[in-house]
Amino acid sequence: MIDELEQAGIIWEALTQEVGLDLDPFDMICHVVYDQPALTRRERANKVKKHNYFTQYSETAQTVLNNLLTKYADVGVQEIESMQVLKVQPFTKIGSLSEIIKKGFGGKPQYEQAITELEEILYRSA
Repeated sequence: MIDELEQAGIIWEALTQEVGLDLDPFDMICHVVYDQPALTRRERANKVKKHNYFTQYSETAQTVLNNLLTKYADVGVQEIESMQVLKVQPFTKIGSLSEIIKKGFGGKPQYEQAITELEEILYRSA
C-alpha cells in the first residue's frame, strides 16, 4: 500500500511528518484516507494488555507476547512478524528461538497462530 501511495506521488515520510503522530501504516491510512480516529502503536498495545488476552497462554508465552507488544509499540508490526526477533534481547533471556517456540507455544504452528491472533486483536475495531 505504501508503494502504491508513493507511485501516486505521496511520499510516506512526508505524510507521517505532516500528520505528526506515531502511527503504523494501517492507522495512518485509516486516518488519512478514511478519516478514522488515529491510535498510536503504544495505544493499541496498551488496549491489548488491558483485555488480558494472554491468560490463555503459558507463563513463558505470556512473557514472549508481552515483549512482542513492547516491540510493536516501539517499532511496528513488521518486527513482530519475524521469528528472528526471538533471537535478540529480551527474548534471549527466555531461551533460544527453538526453546521459546517449543516451551512457550508447543511448536511453530501454534506460535504462528498466536502471532496471527495477536495482530487481529491489535487491529480490531474499538
